[in-house]
Amino acid sequence: MSHPSTSTSTPASIACTSLAYAWQDGTTVFDGLNATFGPGRSGLIGVNGSGKSTLLKLIAGEIRPAGGTVRVAGEIGYLPQNVTLDTALRVEDVLGIARTRAALHAIEAGDVRDEHFAAVGDDWDVEERAAATLAGLGLGHIGLDRTTGELSGGESVLLRLAALLLRRPDVLLLDEPTNNLDLYARRRLYAAVEVWSGVMVVVSHDRELLERVDRIADLRAGGIAWYGGGFSAYEEALATEQEAAERMVRVAESDLRKQKRELADAHVVLARRKRYGQKMQDSKREPKIVMGMRKRQAEVSAGKHRILHEERVAEARERLDKAAEAVRDDDEIRVDLPHTAVPPGRSVLTLRELRLRHGGRVDGEFELRGPERIALVGRNGAGKTTLLRTVAGELDADSGEATAHVPLRFLPQRLDVLDDELTVVENVARFAPEATPNEIRARLARFLFRGARATRQAATLSGGERFRAALAALMLAEPAPQLLLLDEPTNNLDMASVRQLTTALDSYEGALIVASHDLRFLESLGVTRWLWLDGGGLRDTSAEEVRAEMADED
Repeated sequence: MSHPSTSTSTPASIACTSLAYAWQDGTTVFDGLNATFGPGRSGLIGVNGSGKSTLLKLIAGEIRPAGGTVRVAGEIGYLPQNVTLDTALRVEDVLGIARTRAALHAIEAGDVRDEHFAAVGDDWDVEERAAATLAGLGLGHIGLDRTTGELSGGESVLLRLAALLLRRPDVLLLDEPTNNLDLYARRRLYAAVEVWSGVMVVVSHDRELLERVDRIADLRAGGIAWYGGGFSAYEEALATEQEAAERMVRVAESDLRKQKRELADAHVVLARRKRYGQKMQDSKREPKIVMGMRKRQAEVSAGKHRILHEERVAEARERLDKAAEAVRDDDEIRVDLPHTAVPPGRSVLTLRELRLRHGGRVDGEFELRGPERIALVGRNGAGKTTLLRTVAGELDADSGEATAHVPLRFLPQRLDVLDDELTVVENVARFAPEATPNEIRARLARFLFRGARATRQAATLSGGERFRAALAALMLAEPAPQLLLLDEPTNNLDMASVRQLTTALDSYEGALIVASHDLRFLESLGVTRWLWLDGGGLRDTSAEEVRAEMADED
């Protein structure tokens, strides 16, 4: 079982011993995992479904292991992957300083009861520390009395991080902390990570963040391999390992071919001996008893010879299998959806004098024609998600028009298009009721859901697997979507999954609007038009201008 400790008599650390855990459907995640995290910043990476978020939850005590122990020396601070805050909470409540502030204000007003002094303790500068922590994360404009319902998703993430930093825990666990953060907010978070002096374990697909860690912990097949330095150093070391692994495969393949040839040659030699023995017996050149003894000796010798070569072949095959296991094979999503194609020039979407909820707007007329690929960018809270939800028909505009002229599908940040109680196959069937189960399975195989994976319950999927299932459900829907709206699609995806997504979208022939803060990903999509959304409305821009805009905020 897990036994976290808050003792500070020893240096802060995390020790996982013989850790075992399985998901609800019985799938084993860990079976005897051993890992130790000491002082410094550790980047925890691995393919989606390898158990990164699960490991953080086990360390944080959010879930209990089936076996083994988790021991933590020091106080833990944990930022989960999906941050949800009660919209009625005030900023001071999230920061955990409401009681101390109330006591301070009471003392300042002349109320000198002992309970107020007890509440304050030695924390007389709590408001100044809170303001400095918020400012350090770019939240200096947020007052302590504001409610969280007024904050954007990115601001909510930073506010939760501010609460942790204000607590000054010995051990800090961060699960995809850059999700929903614009470039400016990400740089603030990078700065906070760089000055962290305790134990930090961060799960992320953000290369810039992973370049700032001291070591990389690669979680794969239920074990952890360690690499010194940031992500670039990890990639170099992994490339060297893979080259060596591929050489070992070639050597093992050559050895197997050699052993097979020697086995075949041995069979030829034994066959010749057998024919010679038979010839001698037929000619009766030696006494029968002598020939019988020679025959038995030859059979025993032949058997030993054959077994020896068969064992060598088996050993060579085992060495090949072991060498092949070390070579990584990242599957790619394959999508062939001709019905999604949009002819050039065809009107896809029209926005006219649109006034969004929460203040966003689109002045004049905006029109999307043909298979354009649009990057929708802007700072946190600018209204990108609100605009996409309005176009998708999930929100009513305060005024104006948002008219789609083709079938569209919207993939939201939270991936709530899936029913957690249903399997992957059943979820896709909801969107394509006319398709047969075999047709659905064949299509899902292109999204890497093969065999038993297709019958897993949606609730048991990892972040990346859930994304692939949601993307499959939307792209395989009937009618086929000719306009696809994606809101922060790379959230929770490891780098292999981002490459898979890029490959899938490369073959999508419809119109595309993607809201994202990941410029590297957007540029990989072959964006044809960049749109910036802010208080001044929607305007054309470029990747260079976006970077410059964010740099101006430093």
